[in-house]
Order: sequence, then structure tokens, then C-alpha cells
Amino acid sequence: MSERRGFLAEGPRVGIRPFTYEDGAEFIARVRESRELHHPWLAPPTSPDAYAAYAGRLIEDPTKAGFLVCEKDDGGAVAGFININNIVHGGFLCGALGYGAFAHAAGRGLMGEGLDLVVRYAFGPPLRLHRLEINVQPGNTGSIALARRCGFRLEGFSPDFLYIDGAWRDHERWAITSDLLKG
Repeated sequence: MSERRGFLAEGPRVGIRPFTYEDGAEFIARVRESRELHHPWLAPPTSPDAYAAYAGRLIEDPTKAGFLVCEKDDGGAVAGFININNIVHGGFLCGALGYGAFAHAAGRGLMGEGLDLVVRYAFGPPLRLHRLEINVQPGNTGSIALARRCGFRLEGFSPDFLYIDGAWRDHERWAITSDLLKG
């Protein structure tokens, strides 16, 4: 388990912090425990080399930001992850969110708390984004419910949007802008 360290933001039960290379063993173990929960929606890395490449992109690429959602009461155990991809500055100030809970944390409200923290972080310094988008397959009811609970609005439908699990998949587009941020 991770030690509680370096939270960028904290809520009552979770904190968010950046990915590190040292998180690989715990992250991979959590992914392996969560295969049934994740399939067919996402496929996080399951080997040390794949994790190192994945984390490296989130750590080193300025168009990405990766966050681990960690339980405060469990020594900082990783409950899930939330990534902001395709960050664009200038007149757009937007990023695309991707996320996943781990099986031991699913259904406990931890990801909702973590997503709220990431949204607030993204809209504040240093990122100062104006818009965040979530693209979700229509059958992924858990992810859609999370987006809705966190204040995202349904904006549209994108046929054949992403190649996942061997096929082009339709997605719903959900978004939130800094002016719509809850409380």
C-alpha cells in the first residue's frame, strides 16, 4: 500500500496526488483485482513495463495530468485514478477526462469525491482550464452516473468515437465548464 503523501487536494475521505513510478506495484495489483469491473470499458496497464510507459506519459507529457485517488483512512491506498488528457491551453482551455475505480473502492462514493477534487484542481492554478469533457460508452451506466453526480451535462453523441476492446465504440459526450462548478 502507498503511504499517504503529497496530496494536491483533500476531501473528507480521499486525497488526490500525481502518479509516480513507485506506484507501479500497487496500481498493477489493483488493476488485476478489478479486471471484471473494467472490462469492456477500459484496459489500464497490467505489467510493470506497461505501467512505466503509462505513468511516464502522465508525468512527462504537458498535455496530460494523472491523479491517483487515495483513501485517507487506509494509509493512502489507491482507490482509483483520474487522468486529464489532451490538455489544450490558449483560447480553448480544455481537457478530456478518463477515470476508473478499483474493485475494492467501487460503489463507496470515493471516485465522486476524487472527481470533484480533480475538477476543482483543473479549474484552478496551475492548470486554469475552463472546460472538461468525459466521453462515455452509453452502456457504462456507472461512469455516466458519476459524471452526472459531479455536475457534468450531456452534450451529445459521437458514433464510432474511440477504438476500445477491438472495435470502434459510440460515446456520449459529457462536459462541465468552470462557471457550472458545483458549490
